[in-house]
Amino acid sequence: MTQLGQLLCHCAAAKPTKHTTRHLIVFRKEDDCRACHAYLAKKGIAAAKRVSGAAMLSCHLDKRVSWQALRAHPGIRYIEEDHKAKMHPVQQLRTRSGANCRCDKTAPRLTWNIRQVQSPLVWPVTRGGGVRLAIVDSGIARHPDLRIAGGVDTTGVGSYEDDNGHGTHVAGIAAAIGIRGGVTGVAPRAELYAVKVLDRYGFGFISDIVDGVYWCIRHRMQVINMSLGVEPGIQSRALREAIRRAARCGIVIAASAGNDGVAAGGLDAPASYPETIAVAASTRRRRIASLSSRGVGIDITAPGEDICSTWPGGGYTKLSGTSMASPHVAGAAALLLAAQPQLTGRQVRQALERSAKPLRGYTRFSQGKGLLQCAAALQRAIACRRAHRRVCTARRRRATRVAVP
Repeated sequence: MTQLGQLLCHCAAAKPTKHTTRHLIVFRKEDDCRACHAYLAKKGIAAAKRVSGAAMLSCHLDKRVSWQALRAHPGIRYIEEDHKAKMHPVQQLRTRSGANCRCDKTAPRLTWNIRQVQSPLVWPVTRGGGVRLAIVDSGIARHPDLRIAGGVDTTGVGSYEDDNGHGTHVAGIAAAIGIRGGVTGVAPRAELYAVKVLDRYGFGFISDIVDGVYWCIRHRMQVINMSLGVEPGIQSRALREAIRRAARCGIVIAASAGNDGVAAGGLDAPASYPETIAVAASTRRRRIASLSSRGVGIDITAPGEDICSTWPGGGYTKLSGTSMASPHVAGAAALLLAAQPQLTGRQVRQALERSAKPLRGYTRFSQGKGLLQCAAALQRAIACRRAHRRVCTARRRRATRVAVP
């Protein structure tokens, strides 16, 4: 380990300069990662970040020295640049405070988008109670319409309090409780967790996002919403592995596709990964929003234009973007898991996608399977569980007959 620590110390800088770039060093063993982190500290070099459970350090490496020996060391799996991701809103339309933000005069607590995805039809059965839903974003601010069960900050600020507003808006779409005449989210009784991975400007390093995903795994989140992305041209093995591990743990992951419209060169990651539900944005008139990225991998569509939701300071605002579409799907997943706790992540995904309503005039590259329909998804999920029980019963009966002499 001494040699590995010395190699890393030779390449790493004590602080970022014009001669350094921030990179992820992924070790084969967690013990080596921990030891190298301690060795750097002993030499006066502070790593930018250590990701617990991922055997990963983020360090500022000096471009003026060769990293070849470090890359070739058998204790190192790989080294990649610690790129930045960004959130996916495009516009703030209007801000109001308190009960005056009744976004729909006919139903103050039921905005058009919530009714369009059929959430109220499911509420007599469940409102998402008991399901752990993590908002991996810029944090969540205190708000009368939000009940935050817990959370974590991976950016180094020290608090998961939202200092941007984006995460608070996203959280309200997924799980606002709708008091004081305010807005109601898709799953108003879900257990909401704030995982702050983006800074006040809406950007976050991949290492911060990976750290947040691993936190979700350790704390047994059931649903993750990721209204953020890395541009299509940027590949991150570290983010890919984190998402893959979360999916293997049965977590349902909803991710915004991106806001590059018809000119998109593909979906942003992690929406581009097959383990996530990639969400496109639609309008009140059931059209695909012009801002919504197109490309291979879109799975489903949800409202994403002029969406009224919670905002820091106890108010409400309207935003547009695929960032606003994704939490509709995350909330819907929470509803299904609350109503049918035995569902696997794969079954939840299938129920959501196969019950979606296709929008006329659009291909799958724009809308995926169509517009999210919560009530139809719940019916399909119930039918799926019944069919699964019948299959299991039949198998047990056959096994019993074979066992009888």
